[in-house]
Amino acid sequence: MGGPAVELRLLGLAVVIGLVQLVWATLAGAAQRDKKWLAGPRDETVPAYSGCAGRLDRAFKNYMETFPFFAAAVVTAYLASKLGPLTLWGSGLYVAGRALYAPLYASGVPVIRSLVWAVSTVGLVMVVVAIFL
Repeated sequence: MGGPAVELRLLGLAVVIGLVQLVWATLAGAAQRDKKWLAGPRDETVPAYSGCAGRLDRAFKNYMETFPFFAAAVVTAYLASKLGPLTLWGSGLYVAGRALYAPLYASGVPVIRSLVWAVSTVGLVMVVVAIFL
C-alpha cells in the first residue's frame, strides 16, 4: 500500500537525530580528552566536558530522557490503531523540536532553546493523549 505510517517514519527520523547527536557529542568530547585515555579502559574519573562539548553532551542526555517515551508512545498509538491528526502533528512537533534543540544548545542560545524543548514536549504529550482518546 502506501508504506509505513508517517508517525513511524518520524520515529525513524528521531532515531537518526539521536545518532547524529551521539556522534556529534562524542567527537566534541573526544577533542577534550587525552588520546591515551580515549584508547584505554577509562577507569579514572575525568572532569566534565566544558564549553560546546559539555553542552552537546547535556543535549544528548536530554534527548535520551525523552526519546524512549516518544518511541513507546508512537508504537503504542500505532498498535492501538490510534493514529490520526493528533499523533501526526505531535510526532512532527517532537521531531522538529528535537532536531533544533541540540544546535541551539550547542550554540549557547538560552531562551529559544527552552521554547523549542517545550514544543517537542508538547508534541510528545499530544501523541500520548491520542492513545487515550
